[in-house]
Amino acid sequence: MLHQLSAQDAQFLYIQTAENLTHVMAVYVYDPSTAPTKKVRFKDILEHVRSRLHISPVFKRKLYRLPFDIDHPYWVEDQHFDIEAHISHGRLPEPGDWRQFSIHVARHFSKPMDMNRPLWDMYVVEGLDRVAGYGKGSYAILTRVHHAAIDGASAAYFFTALSDMNNKGKPMIELPPSDWDYGDVPSSSDVMNRAVSSNLSSPVKLANAVLKLTPTLWDAAQKNMSGEGDGGGLTVPETRFNGVVSPHKMFDAVSFDLNELKTMRTKVEGATINDVVLTICAGALRKYLMKHKELPKETLVAVAPVNARKRDGQENAPGNKITAMTVKLWTNIANPLERLEAVRNTTRETKAAKSGLSARVMTDLTQHIPGATMAGVAKILTSERFAPKMSNVFISNVPGPQVPMYMNGAQLTHQYGMAPLGNGMGLFIATPSYNGTMSFAITTDRKIMPDIEFFRECIQAAFAQLRDAKPLVGKGKTKARNPAAQTTAAPQDASIMYRRVSKTPRKARPNKAK
Repeated sequence: MLHQLSAQDAQFLYIQTAENLTHVMAVYVYDPSTAPTKKVRFKDILEHVRSRLHISPVFKRKLYRLPFDIDHPYWVEDQHFDIEAHISHGRLPEPGDWRQFSIHVARHFSKPMDMNRPLWDMYVVEGLDRVAGYGKGSYAILTRVHHAAIDGASAAYFFTALSDMNNKGKPMIELPPSDWDYGDVPSSSDVMNRAVSSNLSSPVKLANAVLKLTPTLWDAAQKNMSGEGDGGGLTVPETRFNGVVSPHKMFDAVSFDLNELKTMRTKVEGATINDVVLTICAGALRKYLMKHKELPKETLVAVAPVNARKRDGQENAPGNKITAMTVKLWTNIANPLERLEAVRNTTRETKAAKSGLSARVMTDLTQHIPGATMAGVAKILTSERFAPKMSNVFISNVPGPQVPMYMNGAQLTHQYGMAPLGNGMGLFIATPSYNGTMSFAITTDRKIMPDIEFFRECIQAAFAQLRDAKPLVGKGKTKARNPAAQTTAAPQDASIMYRRVSKTPRKARPNKAK
């Protein structure tokens, strides 16, 4: 059977360049003290993954890309699949602390994947004994998957299916049968017939999609002309994060107690965990840019990916089913509760699509653009000269299981995520949650943010500031304010805020890098 990539899957191939790779990477840290033998060998990990290869077609299928990208590629079975070509291991060099671990993670993420094999690999890193907060003998598994094969939601399922609910090897979920159709190699006639059909029908389908979406487009245009929509009120200021991205990525992270984040949302009526995450990120960005005397008067803008799958949990197939929303972060508001209230109001409006042209509309339209056209446009839009300034930062919040998970008897203790960057988009903050904690993982570029450790401290300080903030009016509620009227009044000194965080290590675990 032929399996052709969707337009959304294929676009992650078209926008990849030598400097801007489009794979994602999860960092999982395990403590082997819970394993029956108190030790896990590399061979054990290899055999465990081998026993779960049937859970997803991602493991054994590779790309069949067409000349000149005349149509979207196909998935085909890799007849030469060898699991040992996908899983390797090494050891953290001295001094083996958190900083060295962060450098090691970033270097691995920055390496290109082998695009001629199934688009995944795993790298087991041992020697984490000196990383603060990690148990003795802990090791990490850095799992990379190309974004063309998987999105955040399907990646969560992918990993959950690899995991166990206890140290005795009972799978977290009921595993699917091993009856995947990995895809046949298309014949020359299949390729030409599909390519011709796609290129001829695409203009008609595109026109039909535009007509179908005309009410949305017209409503957006009217609001933009009147100044009510995002086109009239949403401007993306120029920041260091909108510069050219190099091949050299950086990583850092910090984790917090999820219950404390849940408590924070109750300080503003109707606020969500996602609103709290955006508010903390905004506070960190504000503090960081103020330190460098680069904070713009206009608020920074974030793009937040949104899972477009059905909420019944039945859509777990690989591939991408995502849209996104553009959100004002209100970095020009000094008070954290007033900022949280403004973020809450903005996300409510964005989700209701009351202003601006939603990313879902653009996603619907791109489904009908021919492969060759999309590939050509992608090369232009990813170039240094023409890369669009859509936002200042990507912030992705993917909820995970809130129970302990295991692999080979070792308990998963920490997890982080890294995601692609691009010219004009040099900062990504991933906030996966797991077993009562949420990590804020930073992916950036060495030139854009050479002092990434300071930005991590800014996140810690913003967390503490929101946690300790007292309600402005009444109990648990804030008085409605006009966000646009707020000024960029100087917040508390960053060093003071960080000292307050450092006195409460339980609040900002696990990484207390020296």
